[in-house]
Amino acid sequence: MKASPLITLTSDFGLDDPFVGVMKGVILSINPQANIIDLTHGIASHDTREAAFTIGMNYDFFPERSIHVVVVDPGVGSQRRNILVATDRYSFLGPDNGIFSYIYQKEKYAMTVLNITADHYFLRKDSSTFQGRDVFAPVAAWLALGTDFQAFGDPITDYIVHERRMPKSLKDGLKGEVIYIDKFGNAMTNISRTDISNLTRSRKNAALKVFFGKKAVPLKGCYAEGKGKSLQAVINSSEHLELFIYLSSAAKTCNISIGDRVEMRLAS
Repeated sequence: MKASPLITLTSDFGLDDPFVGVMKGVILSINPQANIIDLTHGIASHDTREAAFTIGMNYDFFPERSIHVVVVDPGVGSQRRNILVATDRYSFLGPDNGIFSYIYQKEKYAMTVLNITADHYFLRKDSSTFQGRDVFAPVAAWLALGTDFQAFGDPITDYIVHERRMPKSLKDGLKGEVIYIDKFGNAMTNISRTDISNLTRSRKNAALKVFFGKKAVPLKGCYAEGKGKSLQAVINSSEHLELFIYLSSAAKTCNISIGDRVEMRLAS
Protein backbone atom coordinates (compact mmCIF):
# COMPACT_ATOMS: atom_id res chain seq x y z
CA MET A 1 0.00 0.00 0.00
CA LYS A 2 1.40 3.36 -1.03
CA ALA A 3 1.94 6.02 1.62
CA SER A 4 -0.47 8.93 1.51
CA PRO A 5 0.88 11.72 -0.73
CA LEU A 6 2.38 14.72 1.01
CA ILE A 7 0.16 17.83 1.20
CA THR A 8 1.90 21.20 1.30
CA LEU A 9 0.24 24.46 2.33
CA THR A 10 1.19 27.92 1.06
CA SER A 11 -0.78 31.04 1.95
CA ASP A 12 -0.77 34.69 2.97
CA PHE A 13 -2.56 33.83 6.25
CA GLY A 14 0.38 34.31 8.60
CA LEU A 15 0.35 32.42 11.90
CA ASP A 16 -1.47 34.84 14.22
CA ASP A 17 -4.94 33.60 13.26
CA PRO A 18 -6.36 30.06 13.35
CA PHE A 19 -6.76 29.74 9.55
CA VAL A 20 -3.80 27.42 8.93
CA GLY A 21 -4.62 25.17 11.88
CA VAL A 22 -8.26 24.87 10.81
CA MET A 23 -7.25 23.83 7.28
CA LYS A 24 -5.07 21.10 8.76
CA GLY A 25 -7.95 20.01 11.00
CA VAL A 26 -10.26 19.66 8.00
CA ILE A 27 -7.69 17.62 6.07
CA LEU A 28 -7.03 15.28 9.01
CA SER A 29 -10.75 14.85 9.74
CA ILE A 30 -11.20 13.40 6.24
CA ASN A 31 -7.81 11.70 5.94
CA PRO A 32 -6.25 10.97 9.37
CA GLN A 33 -3.13 9.55 7.71
CA ALA A 34 -2.41 12.74 5.77
CA ASN A 35 1.11 14.12 5.87
CA ILE A 36 1.04 17.93 5.88
CA ILE A 37 3.95 20.35 5.49
CA ASP A 38 3.82 24.15 5.64
CA LEU A 39 5.78 25.62 2.74
CA THR A 40 5.10 29.18 3.90
CA HIS A 41 2.27 31.31 5.25
CA GLY A 42 4.27 34.52 4.87
CA ILE A 43 3.26 35.52 1.33
CA ALA A 44 2.50 39.25 1.27
CA SER A 45 -1.24 39.78 1.66
CA HIS A 46 -3.14 39.28 -1.63
CA ASP A 47 0.13 39.09 -3.64
CA THR A 48 -0.64 36.47 -6.27
CA ARG A 49 2.60 37.14 -8.15
CA GLU A 50 4.70 36.40 -5.06
CA ALA A 51 2.64 33.25 -4.52
CA ALA A 52 3.24 32.19 -8.13
CA PHE A 53 6.97 32.71 -7.80
CA THR A 54 7.18 30.94 -4.44
CA ILE A 55 5.38 27.77 -5.47
CA GLY A 56 6.98 27.81 -8.92
CA MET A 57 10.50 27.87 -7.51
CA ASN A 58 9.95 25.25 -4.80
CA TYR A 59 7.30 22.67 -5.69
CA ASP A 60 9.64 20.13 -7.23
CA PHE A 61 11.82 19.80 -4.13
CA PHE A 62 9.03 17.61 -2.74
CA PRO A 63 8.36 13.92 -3.45
CA GLU A 64 6.43 13.07 -6.57
CA ARG A 65 2.66 12.73 -5.99
CA SER A 66 2.76 15.67 -3.55
CA ILE A 67 -0.35 17.84 -3.48
CA HIS A 68 0.42 21.57 -3.28
CA VAL A 69 -2.38 23.74 -1.87
CA VAL A 70 -1.90 27.48 -2.45
CA VAL A 71 -4.39 29.93 -0.94
CA VAL A 72 -3.66 33.56 -1.80
CA ASP A 73 -7.10 34.64 -2.79
CA PRO A 74 -8.16 38.30 -2.99
CA GLY A 75 -11.17 37.22 -5.09
CA VAL A 76 -12.53 34.67 -2.61
CA GLY A 77 -16.31 34.29 -2.85
CA SER A 78 -16.50 35.94 -6.27
CA GLN A 79 -17.07 34.28 -9.64
CA ARG A 80 -13.40 33.32 -9.96
CA ARG A 81 -12.95 29.56 -10.29
CA ASN A 82 -11.39 27.01 -7.96
CA ILE A 83 -8.95 24.85 -9.91
CA LEU A 84 -6.99 21.62 -9.71
CA VAL A 85 -3.82 21.38 -11.81
CA ALA A 86 -2.84 17.75 -12.34
CA THR A 87 0.54 16.89 -13.86
CA ASP A 88 2.29 13.54 -14.24
CA ARG A 89 4.28 14.32 -11.05
CA TYR A 90 2.29 16.68 -8.81
CA SER A 91 -1.13 18.16 -8.13
CA PHE A 92 -1.94 21.79 -7.30
CA LEU A 93 -5.07 23.27 -5.73
CA GLY A 94 -5.98 26.94 -5.49
CA PRO A 95 -7.93 29.83 -6.97
CA ASP A 96 -7.76 30.63 -10.68
CA ASN A 97 -5.93 33.95 -10.29
CA GLY A 98 -2.51 33.31 -11.80
CA ILE A 99 -0.83 31.68 -8.79
CA PHE A 100 0.16 28.65 -10.88
CA SER A 101 1.69 30.64 -13.76
CA TYR A 102 5.16 29.13 -13.30
CA ILE A 103 3.66 25.65 -13.08
CA TYR A 104 1.88 26.11 -16.41
CA GLN A 105 5.21 26.99 -18.03
CA LYS A 106 7.29 24.24 -16.43
CA GLU A 107 4.72 21.41 -16.64
CA LYS A 108 2.93 22.32 -19.86
CA TYR A 109 3.66 19.07 -21.70
CA ALA A 110 1.91 16.84 -19.15
CA MET A 111 -0.80 18.89 -17.49
CA THR A 112 -4.58 19.00 -17.07
CA VAL A 113 -6.37 21.92 -15.42
CA LEU A 114 -9.83 21.32 -13.95
CA ASN A 115 -12.50 23.72 -12.76
CA ILE A 116 -13.51 22.17 -9.41
CA THR A 117 -17.29 21.79 -9.49
CA ALA A 118 -17.97 18.53 -7.59
CA ASP A 119 -19.26 20.27 -4.48
CA HIS A 120 -20.15 17.05 -2.65
CA TYR A 121 -16.44 16.96 -1.77
CA PHE A 122 -16.63 20.43 -0.15
CA LEU A 123 -16.96 21.10 3.55
CA ARG A 124 -19.48 23.86 2.76
CA LYS A 125 -21.09 24.59 -0.58
CA ASP A 126 -21.94 28.21 0.22
CA SER A 127 -18.46 29.29 1.37
CA SER A 128 -17.75 32.94 0.58
CA THR A 129 -14.80 33.96 2.77
CA PHE A 130 -12.73 30.86 3.64
CA GLN A 131 -12.48 28.51 0.70
CA GLY A 132 -9.10 27.32 1.94
CA ARG A 133 -11.07 25.53 4.67
CA ASP A 134 -14.25 24.75 2.78
CA VAL A 135 -12.97 23.78 -0.68
CA PHE A 136 -9.21 23.34 -1.04
CA ALA A 137 -8.51 21.51 2.24
CA PRO A 138 -11.23 18.84 1.77
CA VAL A 139 -10.42 18.35 -1.91
CA ALA A 140 -6.74 17.89 -1.00
CA ALA A 141 -7.70 15.31 1.62
CA TRP A 142 -9.88 13.34 -0.81
CA LEU A 143 -7.22 13.56 -3.51
CA ALA A 144 -4.63 12.19 -1.07
CA LEU A 145 -6.99 9.32 -0.28
CA GLY A 146 -6.79 8.28 -3.93
CA THR A 147 -9.85 9.90 -5.51
CA ASP A 148 -9.27 10.23 -9.26
CA PHE A 149 -8.52 13.86 -10.09
CA GLN A 150 -11.06 13.76 -12.91
CA ALA A 151 -13.86 13.29 -10.38
CA PHE A 152 -13.51 16.87 -9.13
CA GLY A 153 -14.59 18.78 -12.22
CA ASP A 154 -14.17 19.48 -15.92
CA PRO A 155 -11.06 20.44 -17.92
CA ILE A 156 -10.53 24.08 -18.82
CA THR A 157 -7.97 25.83 -21.05
CA ASP A 158 -8.73 29.49 -20.31
CA TYR A 159 -7.09 29.59 -16.88
CA ILE A 160 -5.44 32.87 -15.83
CA VAL A 161 -1.71 33.26 -16.42
CA HIS A 162 0.43 36.13 -15.16
CA GLU A 163 2.83 37.46 -17.75
CA ARG A 164 6.29 36.52 -16.49
CA ARG A 165 8.75 39.35 -16.08
CA MET A 166 11.65 38.25 -18.27
CA PRO A 167 14.98 40.09 -18.51
CA LYS A 168 15.54 42.13 -21.65
CA SER A 169 18.62 41.89 -23.83
CA LEU A 170 20.97 44.86 -24.10
CA LYS A 171 23.79 45.31 -26.58
CA ASP A 172 26.32 44.08 -24.03
CA GLY A 173 24.19 42.62 -21.28
CA LEU A 174 20.81 42.10 -19.64
CA LYS A 175 18.27 44.41 -18.04
CA GLY A 176 16.28 42.74 -15.29
CA GLU A 177 14.34 43.72 -12.21
CA VAL A 178 13.80 42.76 -8.59
CA ILE A 179 10.94 40.26 -8.33
CA TYR A 180 11.16 38.99 -4.73
CA ILE A 181 12.49 40.20 -1.38
CA ASP A 182 12.94 37.66 1.40
CA LYS A 183 12.77 38.19 5.19
CA PHE A 184 16.52 38.84 5.31
CA GLY A 185 16.15 41.76 2.90
CA ASN A 186 17.87 39.94 0.04
CA ALA A 187 16.49 41.05 -3.32
CA MET A 188 16.12 38.37 -5.98
CA THR A 189 16.02 39.40 -9.62
CA ASN A 190 14.56 37.76 -12.71
CA ILE A 191 18.04 37.25 -14.20
CA SER A 192 18.75 33.51 -14.01
CA ARG A 193 21.94 31.50 -14.30
CA THR A 194 20.68 30.31 -17.69
CA ASP A 195 20.30 33.92 -18.85
CA ILE A 196 23.85 34.62 -17.74
CA SER A 197 25.19 31.50 -19.49
CA ASN A 198 23.50 32.58 -22.72
CA LEU A 199 25.01 36.04 -22.34
CA THR A 200 28.56 34.71 -21.99
CA ARG A 201 28.28 31.83 -24.47
CA SER A 202 30.18 33.63 -27.23
CA ARG A 203 32.71 35.12 -24.82
CA LYS A 204 34.21 32.42 -22.62
CA ASN A 205 35.61 33.61 -19.28
CA ALA A 206 34.17 37.08 -19.89
CA ALA A 207 34.09 39.31 -16.82
CA LEU A 208 30.63 40.38 -15.68
CA LYS A 209 29.52 43.55 -13.94
CA VAL A 210 26.29 44.05 -12.02
CA PHE A 211 24.64 47.45 -11.70
CA PHE A 212 21.86 48.62 -9.39
CA GLY A 213 20.87 52.01 -10.67
CA LYS A 214 24.15 53.61 -11.67
CA LYS A 215 26.11 51.87 -8.95
CA ALA A 216 28.39 48.91 -9.75
CA VAL A 217 27.76 45.93 -7.46
CA PRO A 218 30.50 43.30 -6.90
CA LEU A 219 29.52 39.74 -7.82
CA LYS A 220 30.46 37.24 -5.09
CA GLY A 221 30.51 33.46 -4.83
CA CYS A 222 28.62 33.33 -1.52
CA TYR A 223 27.22 35.63 1.18
CA ALA A 224 30.27 35.37 3.42
CA GLU A 225 32.51 36.79 0.68
CA GLY A 226 30.54 40.03 0.89
CA LYS A 227 31.77 41.23 4.27
CA GLY A 228 31.15 44.89 4.98
CA LYS A 229 28.02 47.00 4.67
CA SER A 230 28.04 47.61 0.92
CA LEU A 231 25.67 46.11 -1.62
CA GLN A 232 26.84 42.84 -3.18
CA ALA A 233 25.45 40.31 -5.66
CA VAL A 234 25.38 36.51 -5.75
CA ILE A 235 23.78 33.69 -7.72
CA ASN A 236 21.43 32.26 -5.12
CA SER A 237 20.01 28.80 -4.40
CA SER A 238 17.16 29.40 -6.86
CA GLU A 239 19.73 30.02 -9.59
CA HIS A 240 18.90 33.73 -9.84
CA LEU A 241 20.98 36.87 -9.45
CA GLU A 242 20.37 38.35 -6.00
CA LEU A 243 21.40 41.58 -4.27
CA PHE A 244 22.43 41.35 -0.61
CA ILE A 245 24.34 42.97 2.21
CA TYR A 246 26.15 40.52 4.46
CA LEU A 247 24.36 40.16 7.82
CA SER A 248 22.07 43.09 7.00
CA SER A 249 19.03 43.97 4.92
CA ALA A 250 19.85 45.16 1.42
CA ALA A 251 16.20 46.15 0.87
CA LYS A 252 16.11 48.47 3.89
CA THR A 253 19.66 49.81 3.60
CA CYS A 254 19.45 50.56 -0.12
CA ASN A 255 15.70 51.21 -0.32
CA ILE A 256 15.17 48.36 -2.79
CA SER A 257 11.63 47.62 -3.99
CA ILE A 258 9.95 45.08 -6.25
CA GLY A 259 10.37 46.23 -9.84
CA ASP A 260 13.65 48.09 -9.31
CA ARG A 261 16.00 47.81 -12.28
CA VAL A 262 19.13 45.65 -12.16
CA GLU A 263 21.59 45.20 -15.03
CA MET A 264 24.31 42.69 -15.79
CA ARG A 265 26.88 43.69 -18.39
CA LEU A 266 29.91 42.15 -20.03
CA ALA A 267 33.03 44.02 -19.03
CA SER A 268 34.51 45.92 -21.95
